[in-house]
Amino acid sequence: MKIATWNVNSLRARADRVEAWLQRSDCDVLAIQETKCKDENFPWELFERMGYEVAHFGLSQWNGVAIASRVGLDNVERTFLDQPAFGKGGKDPVQEARAIAATCGGVRIWSLYVPNGRSLEDEHMPYKLQWLDTLKNHAQGWLAEDPSAQIALMGDWNIAPTDDDVWDIDFFRDGGYTHVSGPERAAFEAFETAGYTDVVRPFTPGPGVYTYWDYTQLRFPKKEGMRIDFVMASPGLAARVSGASIDREERKGKGASDHAPVIVDVAS
Repeated sequence: MKIATWNVNSLRARADRVEAWLQRSDCDVLAIQETKCKDENFPWELFERMGYEVAHFGLSQWNGVAIASRVGLDNVERTFLDQPAFGKGGKDPVQEARAIAATCGGVRIWSLYVPNGRSLEDEHMPYKLQWLDTLKNHAQGWLAEDPSAQIALMGDWNIAPTDDDVWDIDFFRDGGYTHVSGPERAAFEAFETAGYTDVVRPFTPGPGVYTYWDYTQLRFPKKEGMRIDFVMASPGLAARVSGASIDREERKGKGASDHAPVIVDVAS
């Protein structure tokens, strides 16, 4: 089984590219982030005509997550229990469309769009850390209940866990940017401590291997990217991973997302 995660940065704007990629990649399950549409605007037919069942969670023109599967789509869950809400500047907090789960081919797939943080001093940063901590506690509990559980926490984590995961760590640190701060990296590491493994890195080693390149400043042709999209697998699932890759080619060309698909091969 082939599973993948991809922040498409507006599904309706990139529907043709998503359809072509699914046909070319022969992917069984795709976790999607930043669909940027409500359920009523979601392009359901795009997936259905290719034989995929799809579940989507979108509340506005921002955020939005989905799972498309041709190996079953059961027990769909929108948000995780007690998922933190956010309200900017004291506004009423809203549970944003950032997490959706379904069981596909015996694997519990979570499509996750972790909050960005925006800046180290922004009120979005404590929200991001609380969001991750709540998810981590649940993820730890799932393994406590069933150590052999097949779970994939997939998506745009908006964290670069190591210095090699950004094109210039001094640029980020000197500029006081998010994604590389101590608290963010500790939040990511907590998932590893809880038993989850980055199953893509062993097959895509070394510095300079990225999943995201900003549209500005010619970041992509300059190879100035970040590795912020991950598949974190439970021990039972990690043992079945036989390969992984990052489809950098999909970042090229007109109308590309600023993220590349991340693919994992799972043995039966």
